Amino acid sequence: MGSPMGSGWMAQRSFSRDRSVTQRRLARGTTRRILAYARPYRRQIAVFLATTVASAASAAAVPLLLKVVIDDGVVPGDRGVVVWGAVAVAVLAVLDAGLNLIGRWMSARVGEGLIFDLRRQVFDHVQRQPVAFFTRTQTGSLVSRLNSDVVGAQQAFTGTLSQVVSNVVTLVLALGAMLLLSWQITVVVLVLVPLFLLPARFIGRKLADITRESMQLNAELSQTMTERFNVSGALLVKIFGRYQRENEGFSERAARVRDIGVVQALYARYFFIGLSFLASFATALVYGVGGWLAVDGTLQVGTLVALAALLTRLYGPLTALSNVQVDIMTALVSFERVFEVLDLKPMVADSADARPLPVPAAATSRNGAPDGGAERSDTGPLADTGRLSVELDDVWFRYPSADEVSLASLESAARPGAGGNDHDVLRGVSFRIEPGQLVALVGPSGAGKTTITGLVARLYDPTRGVVRVGGRDVRETTLESLHDAVGVVTQDAHMFHDTVRANLAYARPEAGDAELFEAADAAQIGDLIRALPDGLDTVVGDRGYRLSGGEKQRLAIARLLLKAPQVVVLDEATAHLDSESEAAVQRALKTALTGRTSLVIAHRLSTVRDADSILVVEAGRIVERGTHEQLLLQGGLYAELYRTQFATQEHASS
Repeated sequence: MGSPMGSGWMAQRSFSRDRSVTQRRLARGTTRRILAYARPYRRQIAVFLATTVASAASAAAVPLLLKVVIDDGVVPGDRGVVVWGAVAVAVLAVLDAGLNLIGRWMSARVGEGLIFDLRRQVFDHVQRQPVAFFTRTQTGSLVSRLNSDVVGAQQAFTGTLSQVVSNVVTLVLALGAMLLLSWQITVVVLVLVPLFLLPARFIGRKLADITRESMQLNAELSQTMTERFNVSGALLVKIFGRYQRENEGFSERAARVRDIGVVQALYARYFFIGLSFLASFATALVYGVGGWLAVDGTLQVGTLVALAALLTRLYGPLTALSNVQVDIMTALVSFERVFEVLDLKPMVADSADARPLPVPAAATSRNGAPDGGAERSDTGPLADTGRLSVELDDVWFRYPSADEVSLASLESAARPGAGGNDHDVLRGVSFRIEPGQLVALVGPSGAGKTTITGLVARLYDPTRGVVRVGGRDVRETTLESLHDAVGVVTQDAHMFHDTVRANLAYARPEAGDAELFEAADAAQIGDLIRALPDGLDTVVGDRGYRLSGGEKQRLAIARLLLKAPQVVVLDEATAHLDSESEAAVQRALKTALTGRTSLVIAHRLSTVRDADSILVVEAGRIVERGTHEQLLLQGGLYAELYRTQFATQEHASS
């Protein structure tokens, strides 16, 4: 005898799942939201279910046809019945194959469509989360929502739904047919049902525990590879020369995965052997009792064969349906985990009455008409883009807590009300930058300088007070137009693992090669790009690691120039560079800042001296303001910073 059930592998998968999921209480409205996602596919789902029911019915009809062939054809010697019965079985086989093909096609359309819808929605929603969300969230957990949980949610329709419907229909038809053929043998068969279910549930619990441990071990192994195979991790290993230690650690984890895999395989085999043995025992019992009745003449031979065939269609669905709650809840929990991300509202978002930022008089789009976005003149990325003012009015700010911006399930350390600062990082900060002015921020580490620049770019919103760009509260401005108008270069500019062209064109995808090189030349990196073997098509590597720090910063400045913002924010863009790279970056920055409203965290003396005004930040407050000469004469914190930091640069350059 073959496999005791056509859906045996589905039963094993069901029993290997975590049963603790059934104890979880779903949020109200989860089922209704799930049905909303299914609504666009209701016709495909209806066809899919219809083919599933028809396929189950045709499978249950085959044993009855075999009864007719034997009892009405073979025994009385009627060749016509034998031929027509055999033809009917063949037709049902062809029909079943066609139904399965149509069902699989519909299942794929529904499943892949749901995966696409959910992934697109989750990706778009996550992209709109504030920076604070990404600083707390474990990347692997977030990626899992887009992969494992989305696929798990899809299984609710293409896997669980079809299995439940198919098993219910098969079970009802098989049991009904068996009762019609012989209620005595059917009762005997049903008495054996506990012998199927109890061992299956016992082994299933062990399989669930082993599967959970296996998934955890594989996750740890994957995390190890991810950390060691990225550029930073590989560089750290090489710097410390820890090859042997890393190999030993990896081997230990891989060995645990190997060992648990062997145990998992054995328990899976125990599962199938046990079910196969019990199915064979039940079949032997049916043939024994049925054969005895057939010898007595109270049961026909064809009926006996049909009962044995129907038996194989009875225990499989019974075993699978006994654990269907685990399957259904697993799918529902996957949906809920996806909804959990979608329900996390971004702290920084467009308000209902948000409007595009007003266009400065000098700024026009490429067709000559203002468009409210990152306007660029017709003469390229280095032309006058117009100027906007920047103002902070009595701004207070504290970083949000974990429960305000993240989810405990996405970060191991998150706890409600924990993880945020309970004190204000900025306290009553007020200043104004007139259009075209350069203002420098100086102060000790942790004073709040980076926080100020983040508020101007609206990476965060102030707790109190107002941040204005172009005279308008940034909270009343569309994020798209604000981000078009404000350009930022950070201390460690990020580059995607892509070509130079792709990283530059990220600022303006429609830019041609001439415009790319114009911006690159202005950023003092055009000659380097031309000298590369593949020019603009050279791949920069993971996070730009194939470039030096100075080259990466100049490429970031070229990207900024290509964007052509009206306001430029620099967060220590020349920090940690050697003198030669710093000089090249400073020349690039001079071009980037010319004619633009600029807010710069000063790290170098040249930036301080060129500033129209210097703001000295300490403990979240502006404690001094003025020009370089004025602040030196005051003899306060700036003068002290100048003596300890800037004076050494002045002596080095003289």
